[in-house]
Amino acid sequence: MSSTPTSRFAAPGHPPATTTQFRGVRFLHLGTSWVQGAMRLDKPDNIELEYVQMMMMWMLFKDQPMRIAQLGLGSAALTKFCYQRFPSARVDVAELNPNVIDICHAEFGLPPNDERLNVREMDAMDFVLDPANRNTIDVLQVDLYDEDARGPVLDSLEFYQACHDCLTDDGIMTTNVFGEFSNYDKNLQNMELVFDAVVWLPEVHDANIIVIAFKRAPQIDFSVLYERAGDIKRRMNLPAKNWVNGLKSWMQDHQE
Repeated sequence: MSSTPTSRFAAPGHPPATTTQFRGVRFLHLGTSWVQGAMRLDKPDNIELEYVQMMMMWMLFKDQPMRIAQLGLGSAALTKFCYQRFPSARVDVAELNPNVIDICHAEFGLPPNDERLNVREMDAMDFVLDPANRNTIDVLQVDLYDEDARGPVLDSLEFYQACHDCLTDDGIMTTNVFGEFSNYDKNLQNMELVFDAVVWLPEVHDANIIVIAFKRAPQIDFSVLYERAGDIKRRMNLPAKNWVNGLKSWMQDHQE
């Protein structure tokens, strides 16, 4: 296993960004052993981690978003994927740690900002509270954790209300909820107070649970979703059938 020197991406005031490599995969760390993201070196534009792939399950309900936003850059897997696979979409990212932004440009293939891509060093709360973002985002992807993978670091009712308010009328939020069960409960309860419909899939990767929240509850037709899943698998090489299975299982469990 190899690693990057800490000093390269260690601007003061924020956790340093480092990498390790193992069996062809580069991992992102924030000064600890916790993995904050990953990239397979021979497939740098693919999404390597299963739970990060699941953050894309909004594709079952939207095929042509015009604006996609990410709160938390991680290893830039979602950012690169959305930027490359949705050429009509604008992609915005709010990332508080400049070391993460720098290491993603240097080590994870994050392209420079242009007319469609805007990665900004800023607090996620400031982003969602910005009046300019109100009712403008079709898809919001939230993955906010500290260097020890504690979080989400933003989980209040105010935060989720602001996320809701950023979305267009049929906008969708996906978020990674990781940690203790009390943490799950707090986040899910606050989301359910704000969003019209909230669904979570079975946990993967050591207690990561991916939640999909709808500003306006969709009509669910599983035959249509399975058809879309097949198309996503063919075009994007993502295991979307598993997402539909998870949604179906959740609905069966919660209708009893």
